Amino acid sequence: MPFSSSLLENAVNEFAKLPGIGKKTALRLALHLIKQPETEAKLFGEAIIKMRREIMFCKRCHNISDTETCHICSNPMRQQQQICVVETIRDVIAIENTQQYNGLYHVLGGIISPLDGIGPDQLTIHPLLERLKNESVQELIFALNPNIQGDTTIYYIAKKLHQLPIKITSIARGIAFGGELEYADEITLGKSISHRIPVIRELNNES
Repeated sequence: MPFSSSLLENAVNEFAKLPGIGKKTALRLALHLIKQPETEAKLFGEAIIKMRREIMFCKRCHNISDTETCHICSNPMRQQQQICVVETIRDVIAIENTQQYNGLYHVLGGIISPLDGIGPDQLTIHPLLERLKNESVQELIFALNPNIQGDTTIYYIAKKLHQLPIKITSIARGIAFGGELEYADEITLGKSISHRIPVIRELNNES
């Protein structure tokens, strides 16, 4: 794609590094910014820089936050006895959009996948286990993507909790096997959370 300006080309190349953004879309975004007043473009750039520089991860649940403890964990109106375990921050956003869950979260930062070189030590599983030991949690809800890696992660964590008196459940299989939570519609995802099923019962059936 020929460019008459190296400045425009550099901007397009940077936009094209974003997921799901091709060169044509990147060009359209860059040209849009050129048409905007300089103050608008400056606000856009400053917002990105400020986000990258100041964004934090909640020390309790590992969700993104503006402070050490995110607004969900610090909200006294949330059900402190429930923790929903998710793979990524995007899953927190997807579940929050359903308005069907009022408990807390724990973001693993991924799922166990030996083929990809991701083991338990690369995830926030140990901090989760510490939370369960130190907090008065009554129910642990697994909302991981319904695939082999997700099931492996659930099985691994559930085995670590066999001595703790905690109810362990998983979202119902309204989500197609092999699907991803962030792409599920809000009604299906909401019903999957509301009609969650016991994990231990599933494990016992396999043995």
